[in-house]
Amino acid sequence: MTGLLYVTTDGCHFCEHGRTILDALEVDRTEVAVDSPDADRLARHGVPLGFLPVLTDGERVIAYGRFSEKRLRRELGL
Repeated sequence: MTGLLYVTTDGCHFCEHGRTILDALEVDRTEVAVDSPDADRLARHGVPLGFLPVLTDGERVIAYGRFSEKRLRRELGL
């Protein structure tokens, strides 16, 4: 796994909100289901996945829960 990862689950309104913001900012990412082996690997490496969605680079959490466009711009240097 490389680049930004967007950990989500079905039927999550915060996940839909996050997608909308990430799309508006044209953020390239790979979507990962929270119940997938990729998400299990992230959790084993210390990435907290308790409050979805989670945007991570695989080592640190960039954003989670209800995303803020302003904060994402700052975190991603956009």
